[in-house]
Amino acid sequence: MDLGALIAALSRGMAIPDIAALVLLLLAAPVCAWVAYTDLRAMRIRNVAVYTLFGLFVVAGPFLMPLSDYGWQLTHMPILLAAGIVVNAAGLAGAGDAKFVAAAGPYLWAADLQVLIVIFMANLLAAFVTHRAAKHSGLRRLAPDWASWSAGWKFPMGLSLSGTLLIYLALGAA
Repeated sequence: MDLGALIAALSRGMAIPDIAALVLLLLAAPVCAWVAYTDLRAMRIRNVAVYTLFGLFVVAGPFLMPLSDYGWQLTHMPILLAAGIVVNAAGLAGAGDAKFVAAAGPYLWAADLQVLIVIFMANLLAAFVTHRAAKHSGLRRLAPDWASWSAGWKFPMGLSLSGTLLIYLALGAA
């Protein structure tokens, strides 16, 4: 199966409306780029980025979907925040990662969970391998002061989490 067929197969049965996915992709892309950059540079996802991502959905959502769907999408945030607090307390992820997932929650349709898991797993693996390869290559000289290079086993999950959101929205828009 070629890449085009894989993308078509993944996006064919997605629940997120294509217009909503496209508009949300355009709104979220700059914030996701900012999150990935700051997590690579400082191993931190700033609260203002999380607030911005959530705020964009709060403002745009009522124009992109019926109000009943909008309300349901908003319920994803506190559920994912509670789960993120537990994951953070267990030491499995950082607080910024948990807050980012919660802010991204309204962008994700629950019916697309299987597709989302596949995207996340593939993206996490690709981001991890790419980050580690860059860390041990000449590319590191382009940003020698990034905290993620010397974070030991810690990994800047903002790179993978933001990429997952963007890929999900792009597939939904396709």
